[in-house]
Amino acid sequence: MSVWRRKTLLRMIEIQRVLVRHGLDEIITATHFLRPLRFLFALFPKARDVSESLGKRIRLALIELGPIFVKFGQAISTRRDLLPPDIADELALLQDRVPPFPADEAKDILEGIYGKPIDEVFSRFDREPFAAASIAQVHTAALQDGTEVIVKLLRPGVRDLIERDLDVLQALAGLANTYWETGKRLRPLEVVAEYEKTIIDELDLMREAANTVQLKRNFEGSDLLYVPEIYYDYCRPAVLVQERINGIPISDMDALRASGANIQVLAENGVEIFFTQVFKHNFFHADMHPGNIFVTVDDREKPRYAAVDFGIVGTLDPKDQRYLAGNFLAFFDRDYHQIAKLHIDSGWVPAETRIDELESAVRSVCDPIFNKPLSEISFAQVMISLFETARRFNMEIQPQLILLQKTLFNIEGLGRQLYPELDLWKTAHPILRQWMEGQIGPRAALQQLRDDLPQIHDSIRKLPGIVRYLSEQIEHDRLNLDVRASELEEIHQQLKLQQRQRFTLAASATVILSGTLIVTLAATTWPGWLLITGGVLAAFTGRPGQ
Repeated sequence: MSVWRRKTLLRMIEIQRVLVRHGLDEIITATHFLRPLRFLFALFPKARDVSESLGKRIRLALIELGPIFVKFGQAISTRRDLLPPDIADELALLQDRVPPFPADEAKDILEGIYGKPIDEVFSRFDREPFAAASIAQVHTAALQDGTEVIVKLLRPGVRDLIERDLDVLQALAGLANTYWETGKRLRPLEVVAEYEKTIIDELDLMREAANTVQLKRNFEGSDLLYVPEIYYDYCRPAVLVQERINGIPISDMDALRASGANIQVLAENGVEIFFTQVFKHNFFHADMHPGNIFVTVDDREKPRYAAVDFGIVGTLDPKDQRYLAGNFLAFFDRDYHQIAKLHIDSGWVPAETRIDELESAVRSVCDPIFNKPLSEISFAQVMISLFETARRFNMEIQPQLILLQKTLFNIEGLGRQLYPELDLWKTAHPILRQWMEGQIGPRAALQQLRDDLPQIHDSIRKLPGIVRYLSEQIEHDRLNLDVRASELEEIHQQLKLQQRQRFTLAASATVILSGTLIVTLAATTWPGWLLITGGVLAAFTGRPGQ
């Protein structure tokens, strides 16, 4: 047995030992990949008092198992609607109340990174951690000019712990891919690979700093979301220094109500922020558990979100963006035929799938929940039903969408917690409709033309050289073509005609683009429409065959 396999097997046994020690035997017997090892129960006596609540035992076991397991607990802690209250309360502590590492160790690490005493870096550094999570912990501090900041510091040895458990996930994914009946369709190897990229990126705090700056730029001047300032001069791969946010934690409903904040507006803004990030910016915060979200209430009728911890962000391929937006809009319109068609067109289900059968299956899942308030529906339950439906049609999991699904899962949890009567469809529909019109309408086509104009210009600039080269090749018989003089002259004339046509089309595109800019930006639009009309007519007369 290789060293890698031996370490993986030992880690799996260690996972079982921790679960047994915390009195969680039922998890082992319910989990296929650990069930063959249940004979080892006798080797791991229960050391913990099982009279403690199940929620507390689960929380302590996840902390002992390490960062990846803690992050799993954080993710499901947002779904209080799916968990018993005691378990939800305990898992919520994983968001920012994981046991910290010692303050002296934090101080020594920082001084080693900066190469100077910590008092020379900060005018004040608070030894007691402000918050501690799975990968890093946070201390409050002040810069030399008095600016209040937070200092985020990676946990010592966290990379080794994560890589150890990634090996376990890879091994289990390999087994599932080989032996699980639906393994190929669920693509476990690709799912683990996607998760590995995400969590390894989270270990680079310089990347998180850059993500924060980008999100701040995206929401510059927005009343919806505030993103803190980053102080790059103090940032390193293992240290992040940013502006300290003073707000009400999103999970503190009592404080939010006491502040007089308009909770309905807050919930609706959360949905708008999510869809704006995904479809307008294509750059979204993908770790939106309550520990990372605050609310400022300078204006009670317009409460504002403030977000932190951008170690995990997501982007989508433009094709996936369009298909997802199309699916959402079709769902809002109850157009289940379009949903089925989009799934087939995107390749998410086999091309030979009967569209009418898929349409009927989607309708049976989605129609019952349409237009219900959030308090009466659960996306988690809908997703489970859709996965069951997808299994019938051999739909493959899309690993590139997992972050988005996780984020939507969190958004639903936050929305349900804030304002159970939230009308998700009414809030999201106009955002998606506007985005889709911008993608497929005339303005989008003109924008694409403007984007392609440099390439068109470059191709035209190269065209005379290409024509000259081809002519010389023909004249010197280098193409081994046996053509008569009259045919050669005809080829020359055709090449010249094509060159004129291309020049005319390029000039027409320039005129149309100029007219579009005038219509879009100028107060007087008739010159722009005149240019557009002239450009279209010139393009029509210059097209091949005219």
